[in-house]
Amino acid sequence: MSTGRIVDATAITLRQATPADWDVIADVVNAARKADGIAEVRTAENLAEEYPDSERFVFERDMLIAQVGGQVAGYCMGYVAIREGVLTAETIGDVHPAWRRHGVGSLLLETTADRLQQRAAEHPHVGPRERRAYAMEVETSALALLDHHGYVPIRFGFEMRRYLTGSLPDHPVPEGLEIRPALESEHRAIFDADNEAFEDHWGHRAKDESDYVSRFQGSEMDPSLYLVAWDGDQVAGVVMNAIFAWENEAIGVRRGWLEHVSVRRPWRGRGVAKALCSASFLLLREHGMDEAWLGVDGSNPTGALQLYDGLGFGVVRRWFAYGRPMDRPAPAGWQSGGAGDPGSG
Repeated sequence: MSTGRIVDATAITLRQATPADWDVIADVVNAARKADGIAEVRTAENLAEEYPDSERFVFERDMLIAQVGGQVAGYCMGYVAIREGVLTAETIGDVHPAWRRHGVGSLLLETTADRLQQRAAEHPHVGPRERRAYAMEVETSALALLDHHGYVPIRFGFEMRRYLTGSLPDHPVPEGLEIRPALESEHRAIFDADNEAFEDHWGHRAKDESDYVSRFQGSEMDPSLYLVAWDGDQVAGVVMNAIFAWENEAIGVRRGWLEHVSVRRPWRGRGVAKALCSASFLLLREHGMDEAWLGVDGSNPTGALQLYDGLGFGVVRRWFAYGRPMDRPAPAGWQSGGAGDPGSG
């Protein structure tokens, strides 16, 4: 997205998306990622599976397409969610590099945010209300757009990589626990345990059935790669490993992801996460991967950043969460959750 303006703003038209638009949305995403130097490739199918219709998000209602002269110039989606006691109106979008600095991003962002503000006004939540958006540090156009519209950084984190060539760490499973792949009959228990484990993490949103479908039934996900630490019949911790073969082939890498590394409170501090990550390294290497990636919150309350550093991960890039009050740009000293801004409740 961008902060600029075209000479004739009426040349930009907005319309609601239809399912046929997933292909052009993927094209915009991939062009934007390439321009920003982010080695990621998306397909229409995996985007549709990542954002299925749910109580909070309905594709044909909540996805906007921007066109200039009949060409798709960008998209923006938005939904309302409750995160750590804050009602958030969240936007996600991209502008095709050919149409950056022409006002497309501003129009998409403000139109979506205005609609979400109306939806939020009907929500019974009592407490802070905010707008939020997310961007990588290399997405300089997106960061400039958010700054222009009164958003400020509220959180940051990292994407990290560990090479799987050479020696790998060996961290044994804590006594009394066992690590094994996920069985289909255990999927629901694993999903519920992972959701519980993240309840005290920043930005947590209670997961719903659409999240379960994405994690365990999506065509690009392979639950047989998930590793689970069991204490009897109790889930102690989970790593939802993923290999996106289509993306690896497109960008010429052999990369696996350690997604949703989680340990439930009663089992923290015993080395469960180290054991799960070590087992995941071996699993990914056995599947031909030579890199392991993950994302982590920069202020994770369980010390995850230090854990991953100790396991040999290195930071590749930073991501930022941006926020502002729902109804106005962020004033000086504003903080997420209402701190420093008595009018944010």
